[in-house]
Amino acid sequence: MLEAMGISVEFSHHEGGPGQQEIDLRYADALSTADNLMTFRTVIKEVALEQGLYATFMPKPFAAFPGSGMHTHLSLFEGERNAFHDAGDAMKLSKVARAFIAGVLVHAREFTAVTNQWVNSYKRLFPQPLPGRITEAPAYVCWGHLNRSALVRVPAYGKPNSARVEVRSLDSACNPYLAFAVLLGAGLRGIEQGYELPAGAEDDVWALSDAERRAAGYASLPENLAEAIDVMASSELVAEVLGEHVFDFFLRNKRKEWEDYRRQVTPQELKRYLSL
Repeated sequence: MLEAMGISVEFSHHEGGPGQQEIDLRYADALSTADNLMTFRTVIKEVALEQGLYATFMPKPFAAFPGSGMHTHLSLFEGERNAFHDAGDAMKLSKVARAFIAGVLVHAREFTAVTNQWVNSYKRLFPQPLPGRITEAPAYVCWGHLNRSALVRVPAYGKPNSARVEVRSLDSACNPYLAFAVLLGAGLRGIEQGYELPAGAEDDVWALSDAERRAAGYASLPENLAEAIDVMASSELVAEVLGEHVFDFFLRNKRKEWEDYRRQVTPQELKRYLSL
């Protein structure tokens, strides 16, 4: 159905959770990709309904299975040249690419409320071992080459025009227009101000102890929506990228969502504290 509507799908396959699917869209400019994603969500839901099924983009519908992310690949071009590629670099990454990654890392905690906007989003961004399964959601601010536990990963590639970075924190509930705006804003700020990229993480970041992560300088992403909102509220970058109206509305909306959540007494609490 997506192909028939002109939305190119490069890969699709079953993922680790029950009924969980990975569908990878072909790259396009940021605005077209955001448009395609909104159409994509509608198409998926409609096709599921036709089959008597329900499709959800909830980031963490099952506690015992991996959540649903929206791993996002980014690159910058100057005309026909990929500004992220440098043939002389060991990782084939240009200074522009390194500064861009540094910008994403420096501002990651500030934009997390946008890329992970639901209370449920933070059930996925949690360093949790799942027996017999791999959880690929990042919980710490770091980058690495081919490292799926890092927030930003540099994938292997062949052609120079394929040089890119992958941001792995986004989830499938985010607003892609706002999410892409803050990602690009953070990366471009890194380029404009010449941010220095720290050493990459090549270890399994989840397997490190808290002390080891602190020693390596890996800050944690916000642990819940309330923390993410507080960090975003003080971000000059996110306010500038989104504009005053959207910035203020978003914060008001998310604060209300958090307050609604705080008022709930969950089945887990009843089971734990009201049991005989």
